[in-house]
Amino acid sequence: MAEIPPRLERLKKSGLKRRSATDPDSRFLEERKGFTLGYTVTMAASEDHLIVEQRGTQEATDNGALAPVVEAVEERCRETPKQVSADSGFFAIEALQRLAERKIDAYVPDSNLGRVLNRGGGRLRCRAVHPMHRQMRQKLRSPLGRAIYGRRKGLIEPVFGVLKEQRGIRQFRRRGLEKVGVEIALAATAYNLTRMWNLIRERQATG
Repeated sequence: MAEIPPRLERLKKSGLKRRSATDPDSRFLEERKGFTLGYTVTMAASEDHLIVEQRGTQEATDNGALAPVVEAVEERCRETPKQVSADSGFFAIEALQRLAERKIDAYVPDSNLGRVLNRGGGRLRCRAVHPMHRQMRQKLRSPLGRAIYGRRKGLIEPVFGVLKEQRGIRQFRRRGLEKVGVEIALAATAYNLTRMWNLIRERQATG
């Protein structure tokens, strides 16, 4: 079961249960400055910065999304990814087990290790009990594991940066989960077409 962020749990206990009157499909999502009504967008990108999967959900957290997204990428691309990296929000033992069963090399830290990796050092506060958890920590604390995980930001963050800063996609123009999903898909298609055109030009220039 997905873990509920403490602030969101306090919000629910406070009695604030009203949803948007114009978009009942939206849900409360935690932000740095509080909460907002909206949707969670999950995307996967290839090494050449093409979006290979995108989806909008009502989930407040990402830790149930890793395995379904990877499986969707496999179905869409008709090829099993050899390696997957994701930030600590996607960490879940069950998901790691599912990927291991499919022989997919995953690099996904828990929240404690994620803070250590992002800050470049420090001590872990919580002990890993599950064997899969211990294995993931050992792998990510190795020089090779750190290097592979460190590439994650360079793969997916530029994609979100283009969509938000260049395309102005900071909020949805449509209401309802289904329509939001269509909007995300259109944005991803437009991004990929531009990216593919740029890749062709780059290869022609260097060829």
